Amino acid sequence: MDIVKIKFIRDAHFCSQSGCVSKLTCPLGQKWHMLSYNELKIGTMFKFEGTPYEVLDYEFLRMQQRKPVAKTRIKNLLTGQVIERNFHQNESLESIEIDRQEIVYLYNNRGEFWFCEKGNPKNRFKLEESKIGPAAKFLKSNSEVTAVKLDDQIISVKAPIKIDLKITEAPPGERGNTAQGGSKLATVETGAQVYVPLFVNTGDVIRVNTETGQYVERMEKSKE
Repeated sequence: MDIVKIKFIRDAHFCSQSGCVSKLTCPLGQKWHMLSYNELKIGTMFKFEGTPYEVLDYEFLRMQQRKPVAKTRIKNLLTGQVIERNFHQNESLESIEIDRQEIVYLYNNRGEFWFCEKGNPKNRFKLEESKIGPAAKFLKSNSEVTAVKLDDQIISVKAPIKIDLKITEAPPGERGNTAQGGSKLATVETGAQVYVPLFVNTGDVIRVNTETGQYVERMEKSKE
């Protein structure tokens, strides 16, 4: 199969196989789109200098007697590294097409997180914790998550924003740390620790925000 080489010509693209120059498409169906710095928003995924990123925070700044800039905090989708960077008017970013696939989390061992394809448990594979992010410590066995793929390679995993977990260990309410706003540190079934209100006890089921690691609400009171 021939390799289609692409090189950039300002805001357009040149396809060496078809010989076309277009901002959007070529006769072979190759679609391209360049993003301006003011088109970025939280959740946008793009390529910059050959590396795929996701926007975590975005602020458009207009300063007197200075050119406006886009102040961002972006995550490298290959390494998980988060950096801060300002983008300027003369910089163009390549939008990327992301595929998503439902997969099932199985277990982790020494930092290796094992998954399988949904509906095909024999097709198992492992991913580094960096591709899962903060949600890794809240994943339960057989949890369904979404694999984010670029060029058929899994570059990150998106867990549900909220997950229900059982409290396996919690100190009595009167021993709670009032300095933490009337909360105490409890352990959930995955081994992660979460600050919970004083009324939460061992055996309760709570809802946790996997992005922030914070307690959301108590879903079920212990029957013990």
